[in-house]
Amino acid sequence: MKLSIQNTIDQYDKLLSLTETELADFFRYTMMTPFEKMWNTINVPLKAKQPDGYDVIIATKMLGFLDVNTTDAGLQALRKLKEIQALRTAQETLRECVDYMSNNELRINAEELKFGLYIADPHKLELQKGYCGFGGIPGFIQVTIYPNDYNIPKIPAVIAHEFHHNIRFSHFNWDHGNVTVGDYLIIEGLAESFAKELYGEDLLGPWVTSLDNEDLEYSTEVLKNALDVKGFAEVSSYLFGDTIAKEQGYQPVGLSPFAGYAVGYRAVQSFMQINNVGINEATLLGTEEIIRNCRLF
Repeated sequence: MKLSIQNTIDQYDKLLSLTETELADFFRYTMMTPFEKMWNTINVPLKAKQPDGYDVIIATKMLGFLDVNTTDAGLQALRKLKEIQALRTAQETLRECVDYMSNNELRINAEELKFGLYIADPHKLELQKGYCGFGGIPGFIQVTIYPNDYNIPKIPAVIAHEFHHNIRFSHFNWDHGNVTVGDYLIIEGLAESFAKELYGEDLLGPWVTSLDNEDLEYSTEVLKNALDVKGFAEVSSYLFGDTIAKEQGYQPVGLSPFAGYAVGYRAVQSFMQINNVGINEATLLGTEEIIRNCRLF
């Protein structure tokens, strides 16, 4: 598989030196054009037909990217990304992921995998400790990060998490309108289990480590009664928890941030341990089989 790692370090160097009138188009047509097919798949145009309409500028801000006009914070983050050689880490991680995939007869339905590392808005991603990713469309991975002492060591794990989404969505034909809460619990639980397999438990994200045992037990009970719930807004409420649900206009369901991720990870780990199944084999199993045999629900 060909890896195409975007040189976003050089791109941000250029972006942050531009005038305000030049910034948006440089971001659209230089930094986001390699991902145009991905954006089109989720109905996000590079540029809206109407002034101030919904496009990639608005979408990325909603997803936690730093506003292109936020120069001082952008320069500070960029200096840190250069210092830690973040793109080298990304390249090494992706090669390790590809090797694991090849050695375990897994696949991604794309000839080329495009990867982009972008500067995050630390306030918008406060609950995520300043970093997150998107890998739900095979052939594309984006990671956003405002580098800090907590998230810098975890860069390989979040890349692996998103890489696994590329694999999972290549082996199953998903009807996104009919994906259930149970489906997404397992999708996220498998992805984080893949990250653990490659990089260890210490590098797992706050989306699976932030709940204490009491909250985890409570969340498991709530989710047990919602496994068959469908609908993007409904599924999102159970997966992301009340704080984010309220921010995005969804109905809160009484859960802490990222409760669905934490319970999904717990379910997958339980299934793998009880049934002596590795992550490579679990990746190819359906939702129902994992849920039925994880002894959690």
